[in-house]
Amino acid sequence: MLLNLANWFTVGRIAVTPIVMLLPFSPSAAMRLGGFVLFLAAAISDYIDGHLARTRQQKTDLGALLDPIADKLLLVGTMVPMYLLADRFPFVTPLGEVGLHWSLVAVVLGRELFMTVFRQMAARRGLVIAAIGPAKWKTGFQFVWQGAAYCWFFAATLAANQGWLAAPAWRAFAHFNGIVGMVSMAGAVILTIYSLWLYMQRYGYVFGKGAHEPMS
Repeated sequence: MLLNLANWFTVGRIAVTPIVMLLPFSPSAAMRLGGFVLFLAAAISDYIDGHLARTRQQKTDLGALLDPIADKLLLVGTMVPMYLLADRFPFVTPLGEVGLHWSLVAVVLGRELFMTVFRQMAARRGLVIAAIGPAKWKTGFQFVWQGAAYCWFFAATLAANQGWLAAPAWRAFAHFNGIVGMVSMAGAVILTIYSLWLYMQRYGYVFGKGAHEPMS
């Protein structure tokens, strides 16, 4: 099957995800910058392939299969270094350092796994569960959170190498990035739980045997 342009963006996102996951583990600031840039490219490609599919009528069964796989892989691929490096690279805020507790990772990844299975169950009954507004906002907050973490891997490494850690301008940047990361992390987790609750409220009847109508 030939790939259209939207599919190529999706395939590209899948291809770079292992590199995005591995680069933050390098001690090199340049390699961590590469991870940040590749993550931005992957996040932007998520918007581009969806836009192309809608505006150019390039929606295909292959795209419908690959796009959620690409999204989940990118999420897992970034959460691995974000969690494993959280002790060394916590967000720095005016209120102190903010790490990444395992429970937050479990909530975010657990929700994605549950929704993947849930959508498959619904599809077997002929029901397509489209993304709802809060879920789209959740994805946006996740991207900002991931981007802030990847930016911090690079920036903190560069600052340490260059001896900038005591500079007022550096502290201001660190606090700004930390606030962005902390707020987007909180927003992503809250919307993760809220959007899941909405999905269950609207489509929970899928779990009922032989049920075909939503709960009132």
